[in-house]
Amino acid sequence: MQFVKETIIHATPEKVFAFHELPDAFEKLLPPWENAKIIQKADISKVGSQAIIETKIFGLIPTRWVAEHTKYEPPKMFEDVQISGPFKNWRHQHLILPHESGAILHDEIEFEPPMWFLGKIAAPFAILPKLEKMFAYRHEITRKWCEEE
Repeated sequence: MQFVKETIIHATPEKVFAFHELPDAFEKLLPPWENAKIIQKADISKVGSQAIIETKIFGLIPTRWVAEHTKYEPPKMFEDVQISGPFKNWRHQHLILPHESGAILHDEIEFEPPMWFLGKIAAPFAILPKLEKMFAYRHEITRKWCEEE
């Protein structure tokens, strides 16, 4: 399955990328309604660095999510993949593309839901709306920082 979110940000691609390199970027991007705890932060500039997050599936089932940074190409993109966690697989590309008004922040996630065919049936109702809400928040936080700083 795939999820894509794009937002035009009135700032240079370099500035948008720089936001993601901030030491506290992940904390800024974590929505307040998410019941998640950062155990270990990843340095996006170091391929192989890992983030570890404890969260709850459906707010009930505790799980540990380990994501490893696999690509780093400033100021264009970085990528992380799930090593272990709630999905069968997960690859997240963060792309920052030039635009006449500044930059396009493009998040593209390829994933396979858990629970075999039940996960695929539930994804349009349970997973995709949650991703949409989360990435709307993340893009707004990024946009505000880049346009107001």
